[in-house]
Amino acid sequence: MSKNSSEDCGVCDNINEWATKAQKDAFKSTATPEAFAASAAGIMKAATTKKTQKMPCPPDSKELGAHTWTYLHTMAAYYPEKPTSQQEKDMQILLEKFSKFYPCGYCADHMQQYLKQDPPRTKSRTDLSMWMCEMHNEVNDRLGKPIFDCSKVFERWKNRPKDGSCGK
Repeated sequence: MSKNSSEDCGVCDNINEWATKAQKDAFKSTATPEAFAASAAGIMKAATTKKTQKMPCPPDSKELGAHTWTYLHTMAAYYPEKPTSQQEKDMQILLEKFSKFYPCGYCADHMQQYLKQDPPRTKSRTDLSMWMCEMHNEVNDRLGKPIFDCSKVFERWKNRPKDGSCGK
């Protein structure tokens, strides 16, 4: 499922800003050979300087879970509203295979059971997003966490709140 570059893509915002800035910086007409050489020297120094930051630890189940849900919900929110039959099959296969290779064995087993009892609804973006929210809420309930209002999935995972209160 590739995106049309003219389609509004909230998850692409930072990438687009970065690419635009990089392109402008690269083609500034005021750049002199001396400035370019100084910039290149700075890049080489940064590349060869030892980093003092420690490598981050592997994610624990809480961190992995949070990132996994972010990915799954965002993927569902950008799924086509009118998918082709091939896209429907691909999404079903992706979720099935994802559940088999998820690093947390208990979580993987639970997702596989959930997929059997309530197969993914892949007829539309709305169907898939609601199904994903229901699955997440089932996990939240099992873990004693708050239940999310599924009527707000697109506000949370795609469109952002109208009042801009999403923390950015």
